[in-house]
Amino acid sequence: MDEARLRGERGLAEAIEECLGDWSPRSGVAVEIWALPSVEVPAPVAAGVLAALREALALVERASHARTVSVAVTVSGAGLRMTVSDDGTGQPWDVTELRARFAALGGRVSVNHVPGHGTTVSGVIPSARR
Repeated sequence: MDEARLRGERGLAEAIEECLGDWSPRSGVAVEIWALPSVEVPAPVAAGVLAALREALALVERASHARTVSVAVTVSGAGLRMTVSDDGTGQPWDVTELRARFAALGGRVSVNHVPGHGTTVSGVIPSARR
């Protein structure tokens, strides 16, 4: 979904649900949605977050051998946070693209991987940036 479609009737939460609904059957990885944003964010931020989510899902599919991925995207007074966790091998991912996507929005990315137990990637965009 591109920025133009996000400007229409569809918000970020619906776009994320659509993305995950398309990705899960294709990849064979189950999806748990922990949280979705209840407020709208500017279209460029929504488009960037959606692109970052797609990149994270591609990494799960390519590298983690996960059975389940959990996704949470929340918006608060402090900013926007996207967290993607899997139950895969916990091998380090190359998050260069994710870092670049969040940096372009004024944010940052952190990664935690536990060998044999999975990987969690969190991206944060401070409220002053969104």
